[in-house]
Amino acid sequence: MDIELNRRNFLNAAVTTAGLVAMAPLLSACGGSGAQRAGVNSGEALKAALPAYVPNTAVKPDIPSVAGGPDVMTDPGFLTYPSNRVATVSGVPGRGGKYSAVTPLWGTIPSAGNAFYQAMNKALGVELEMRPADGNNYNTIVPTMTAAKRLPDWIQLPVWWNPNFNTGGLVGSQLADLTPYLAGDKVKKYPNLAAIPTAAWRTGAWGDKLYGIPSFASGFQIAGALFYRRDVLEAKGITAGQVKSADDLMNLGKELTDAKAGVWAFDDIYTYFYTAFGAPLKWKVDNGKLVHLYETQEFLDALEWHRKLAVSGYVHPDALAGDNASGTTRFYGGKTLISGGGTGAWNLADDQSGKAANPAYRRGAFDFFAADGKSAPRVDMGSATNVVSYLNSNLKPEQIEELLAVANYLAAPFGSAEYTMVNFGTEGTHFTLEGGVPTPTDAGRKEVQAQTYPFLAAPANVISNQTAQAVTKDIASWQAANVKVLAKPVFWGMNISMPQAQATAEAAQSVADTVKDCYHGKKSVAEVKEVVSSWKSSGGGDRLIAWMNDNVLQKFGTGQ
Repeated sequence: MDIELNRRNFLNAAVTTAGLVAMAPLLSACGGSGAQRAGVNSGEALKAALPAYVPNTAVKPDIPSVAGGPDVMTDPGFLTYPSNRVATVSGVPGRGGKYSAVTPLWGTIPSAGNAFYQAMNKALGVELEMRPADGNNYNTIVPTMTAAKRLPDWIQLPVWWNPNFNTGGLVGSQLADLTPYLAGDKVKKYPNLAAIPTAAWRTGAWGDKLYGIPSFASGFQIAGALFYRRDVLEAKGITAGQVKSADDLMNLGKELTDAKAGVWAFDDIYTYFYTAFGAPLKWKVDNGKLVHLYETQEFLDALEWHRKLAVSGYVHPDALAGDNASGTTRFYGGKTLISGGGTGAWNLADDQSGKAANPAYRRGAFDFFAADGKSAPRVDMGSATNVVSYLNSNLKPEQIEELLAVANYLAAPFGSAEYTMVNFGTEGTHFTLEGGVPTPTDAGRKEVQAQTYPFLAAPANVISNQTAQAVTKDIASWQAANVKVLAKPVFWGMNISMPQAQATAEAAQSVADTVKDCYHGKKSVAEVKEVVSSWKSSGGGDRLIAWMNDNVLQKFGTGQ
């Protein structure tokens, strides 16, 4: 997430969840016997539908992005907030239209028609009725709207809830086709939208057409990393570069653990480390054959290592008991020193909270390495964004064009005049400058929410922690050191709609529960193998694999 979501401490727990869901193919369960949109065509038809990419140079970062390969790049870094708030949109984008918009909000919903909304409507040239909905219930609120066919004009549909929303079934019926307006060079009419990397637009593409508008695009979208208390380890003379294999990590656990002093080396790390053993995130193709994670020896090897870790005594007992909610508190308090987590956890708010517990606090992340210490590390990427908004298919062409012009304003680059307005409001009313940093006033904290307008459209991610430049430098340096190991997994960036039976099998809840018990030391790998065998034969696993092979791999390829 970018600085503004960090500033609002946005959904810290769900940031990790969203990152994890992004790693798997995006599944949208379509019930009934209607036609299925099997997946995104990764060939020429899709390429023709995606917008051209034209980088925006209006605002220059202090730490430029580093390329790692096609669609792979680090997020640019800003050590200070740009003092020259350049305008990227001339005049007002709207023509006086009246529209409604719904986004999820985790926090206090601002009053309708507040001063910030009024100021935004004036800046946008439209009357945009913002109707934030409770994020905790959003996955049930939206299906009620779609069932009644009463969607707002503009709606945010987080991709981790695509199955709940049946997004694949809504495109082309309730959600508008944006291909005629944005495909190829047509997007150049909207320069700020054109500056969103092409990979992010794939997240809103279904079939051979474009439907969604992405926010917070990143070329460094991964499930997460193994974090460590850099201040504690370095005080012991330990550097991250000394850990180059799973054996090294286990040995470090022994060195760091002092149960009598209430210190354990590890919190839960399985989710962020199992792929180091060569296991795929979910799928791999072996000699033309589609293979599921659960069928691989690497998956079993990873489980066995984590089971040994669990019974070694190096993992905090509360983590083994499944208490993940207190994991951050344990990390801040030095009760655990190594923990897996989504990269959204590394930010200004984290630095402030950590230092409140210990002034020496400093978060670090291990560079990626292969478990055997010999193979080249590989980290599978997720889709370039998890946040996509859609327009109502009932809108007229001129209305769609008007809202795309509004989206272009909302997607203005970090530090621009438009970005400052969207994310901080009116200077003097919603924010003041303190040391050059836009700082919310009481009115700003009440009215300006990072999950409203930026959830409709936003520029690509940046790394920015204005009062903690060391954090920005640490993150940027870590990304640059690891960007070359990022790679696209099978079915990367593909939206896949499947029948309900296959979607249920894909969830494989019985397997997931047993896997968790195994890496918590409560069950054996042999028991996991048994439940996987049952899942394949009677839980729909074999049918899922066959369906994915026949309807996606053979027809649309791997998306890589």
